[in-house]
Amino acid sequence: MPEGHSIHRLARQFNSVFSGRRLEVSSPQGRFAAGAARLDGHVLVNAEAHGKQLFLAFDNDLFLRIHLGLYGAFDFGGDSSFLGASSIGAPRKVGEREIASDDDGVAYAGPPVPKGAVRVRMVSPNGWADLRGPTACEVITEAEKSAVVARLGPDPLQDGADSAEFSARLRRRGSPVGLLLMNQEILAGVGNVYRAEVLFRQRLSPWRLGKAVGEDEAAALWADIVKVMNDGVAQGRIITTLPADRQSDDEPVPREDAHYVYQRTGLPCRKCGTTVAGTEMGARKLYWCPVCQAR
Repeated sequence: MPEGHSIHRLARQFNSVFSGRRLEVSSPQGRFAAGAARLDGHVLVNAEAHGKQLFLAFDNDLFLRIHLGLYGAFDFGGDSSFLGASSIGAPRKVGEREIASDDDGVAYAGPPVPKGAVRVRMVSPNGWADLRGPTACEVITEAEKSAVVARLGPDPLQDGADSAEFSARLRRRGSPVGLLLMNQEILAGVGNVYRAEVLFRQRLSPWRLGKAVGEDEAAALWADIVKVMNDGVAQGRIITTLPADRQSDDEPVPREDAHYVYQRTGLPCRKCGTTVAGTEMGARKLYWCPVCQAR
């Protein structure tokens, strides 16, 4: 499932290539035909992200709310103004991905024939975006958008996000911190990769109860989440290791050097050499070092 940094990159992509432009909105698949009709012919005013939620604001005071879920993904294409990623999302059996666009020198001749189950297609004079496989895709009002955001915790990638609010929400709970970081009512945007990696970086056991996390520990955890997620926005991928902890000096950082514990079950911990462990927590895979993150 795409984590918060990918959704913020999506918002940035939409603002770059579609903001201020009148869009043709359709549903080639047909499942979103009624919603598309409410947005077709209107101008995209702004795109913003809160956690894993993407909100596209149009000039008729309506919003397109999208949650990519496990399998949702956007594909982009167009003329030379459509620079950046050509695909952002989490296609089935692939995992989170971002594929850079290639300028093949061919003049833009309009969007291609839709392939597969395209839930929403948005087209401007300069390019197009196709959405497939989202968990949520609906047209909502500003009041409904506010209600969605009100249910979410603070987003570490938003300017002015409240670290004190995160600390209070985390430390009042009697559930393991490994579960709480995945709870979007506690913290918006963190998924399985960031969950595993920041807990390792902060040497916190995933089984430590939220109410047993000290105030200073919660503040340090928040600061580290802000750092690595902003790095993810800048880099277009999740890299949490420091150069000294990698086996290679290659750039870009090889996938096998990008993480401390995520998907490294059975391999030696980069810090202490102990075998990285894996189990399930909250129906998701959990990775940790039993020594560095002792209970």
